[in-house]
Amino acid sequence: MKQHRLLILLVVLLTVLTVTLVAAQDAVELRITWYNDGNEGEVLRELLDRFEADNPGITVVLDDIGYADPNVYHSTIQAQVEAGDPPDLARVNNVALFIGDYLDLRPLVKDATYYETSFSEAVLNSLRAGENDTGIYGFPLQFTITAPFINRTLFEQAGIEVPSDTRDDVTWDEWAEAAKQVADATGTPFAIAYEPRGHRFWGFVISEGGSWFDEEGNFKVDSPGFRTAAEKLIGWNQNGLSDATIWANLPDGPSLARDQFTNGQVVFLYSGSFAVGGLANAIGDTFDWSAVPNPSGPGGSTGSPGGSLLVAFAGTKHPEEVARLMDFLTQEEVLAEFSQRSSFLPGHLGLAEKGLDYEANADVLKVLSAEIPKIHEQAYRLQYSEYAFTYNRPIDNRLSQVIVGDLTLDDAIIAIQQDVDEAIKNAQAG
Repeated sequence: MKQHRLLILLVVLLTVLTVTLVAAQDAVELRITWYNDGNEGEVLRELLDRFEADNPGITVVLDDIGYADPNVYHSTIQAQVEAGDPPDLARVNNVALFIGDYLDLRPLVKDATYYETSFSEAVLNSLRAGENDTGIYGFPLQFTITAPFINRTLFEQAGIEVPSDTRDDVTWDEWAEAAKQVADATGTPFAIAYEPRGHRFWGFVISEGGSWFDEEGNFKVDSPGFRTAAEKLIGWNQNGLSDATIWANLPDGPSLARDQFTNGQVVFLYSGSFAVGGLANAIGDTFDWSAVPNPSGPGGSTGSPGGSLLVAFAGTKHPEEVARLMDFLTQEEVLAEFSQRSSFLPGHLGLAEKGLDYEANADVLKVLSAEIPKIHEQAYRLQYSEYAFTYNRPIDNRLSQVIVGDLTLDDAIIAIQQDVDEAIKNAQAG
């Protein structure tokens, strides 16, 4: 009798062990390399929890590695890709860096046509290797637009009218003067904080009448508009309207600029829609703030478009599960919640057309949404070029050197052109 009981117990234990081993073998872990501008990581984590609940056996790990330096962020992913051990998915904006390494989701997702009709063709094409490439490799998490933010409380304390409240077109010079008057009247340390990224500078140059391309379509730095915009930016840093520390510390410059704004140390911040959630969380009820339209000039008024994408990598060991996760995250209702709670402008065309009822920052996002139709063709051309980051980085690197006194503007213009030309030549040769 005892032997019989022992045999039953052994059978039960073996059964449990077998089930456990099979479950362990079937368990799938997906990893997403990630960074945050605001609270979007927290929102995504809650959405992933729902996905996991509906898909037993799949867990999703969100690896937030920070984004203080875009080059370091993307180089980290690149090293993993080249080592044959990429993340399953990643949030990226330097999409050209990984062309050829993406997982084609077209044969794996439920409805490839949905992706084609729900997301911008230009964005989907930016992930592809050429005209004959029809792959679906990811989707835009959000659409972004660069634009200014102001501390309205400081304007009220100074008794100075916000220029854009009564006029549609306000120049860069008019904003600089108004911000200076407010800073002087309120004892605020700085009038202007301009995030040190070449991407933010594209629209400034265009608005000042600059052209980024020659007649043959090649990238060109030197134009009267570039010089005008650069001289203004450099002047703000040299005459105390801006804190030169921001441009002297490029990796941390954007966060320094935003910190100055959220701490009430600057009147006018040039940043973008990607920062709304983070700004709102940091400011809270400390002061009233808002987005305002992009400054105008001879070339009109334009911000720079952008946005990060969630992409899948061909090196994943779990392509079917990755596709299942993509299908979940691209659902209209899921993206609507992600955008609303993160204060993001949606990258989903249907949601953008319908408009979203935001839980917070609705007035700010309304102003930013109105900036999208104003985007200049040159700005789109820069953003969706395979050389977007090639154009971007030399601009802020060299302007930083001018601001700290290591280069003249003339030398910086020559250096930017050489940097870009050499990088493009190397890319084409490689």
